[in-house]
Amino acid sequence: MVEASLYFIQQLLNGLTIGSTYALIAIGYTMVYGIIGMINFAHGEIYMIGMYVSFVAITGLMMAGITFLPVVLLLALAFSMFVSSTYGWAVERVAYRPLRGGNRLIPLISAIGMSIFLQNYVRLAQGSRDVAIPSLIEGNWSFGPADGFQATVSLMQVIIWISTVISMFALTQFIARSKTGKACRAVAEDLKMANLLGIDTNRVISVTFIIGAALAAVAGLLLGLYYGVANPFVGFIAGLKAFTAAVLGGIGSIPGAMLGGLLLGVTESMTGAYFSTEYKDVVSFGLLVLILLFRPTGLLGKPEVEKI
Repeated sequence: MVEASLYFIQQLLNGLTIGSTYALIAIGYTMVYGIIGMINFAHGEIYMIGMYVSFVAITGLMMAGITFLPVVLLLALAFSMFVSSTYGWAVERVAYRPLRGGNRLIPLISAIGMSIFLQNYVRLAQGSRDVAIPSLIEGNWSFGPADGFQATVSLMQVIIWISTVISMFALTQFIARSKTGKACRAVAEDLKMANLLGIDTNRVISVTFIIGAALAAVAGLLLGLYYGVANPFVGFIAGLKAFTAAVLGGIGSIPGAMLGGLLLGVTESMTGAYFSTEYKDVVSFGLLVLILLFRPTGLLGKPEVEKI
């Protein structure tokens, strides 16, 4: 009985870890949808680029003789966020802004094309093989009987949880209190009216893409350190899962993205632990379908009100 409880706790902790990073990526989807009502399907590749850039930055800093780990990770994170944000801004300028105002299907296809382009761009630049990095953050805590199964919490998992909470809190405060955040809320409420009132809606939309890309870079660094491996294709499945989390929680809702990410991560972990890893995607997407049958707007989503 004790071992079964500890095993359940272990899987719950594992699910919260992966769910936290899903939530960070999902925010990019939900913010873009909340502002312009479109899905940025290139967002998963921005996350992948952030992971690669963080690996390159860590390697370069250590080769330059900078070995104090907190400094290395902070500098790598800052560089990764800068590069990823630049890519996020470029995606908005190239794939969305010229097509804004037309049929919604056109920018959607453009975003899918940008996703394929970025994936192959990284594959040609870095190769299609896995890129590995040694484990930099070690240490864990175990609890349970010494002669039986023990649940383990690694230091890396704790860092992921703390980083996710800090990122979510900072974003919430930015949206609620800053001038730019208030402009984001105004544009999300009514883009045309915000434009008439003098808000630079193009700048606000660009800022939205930049913020989403920066948070994806945070997820890229954290998951890169957690798994220790990257390849040009990790962005596709992670982006798909994060999009699912955003829809599950209620796309357009930042708290919904957080809830959806955690729920999806825990569902995957529990399915892989008690059934088979082959069924985790089936159960996850089945859960999405089930929730949308009863809550078409997601768990925390609000019904859209048509403006006339």
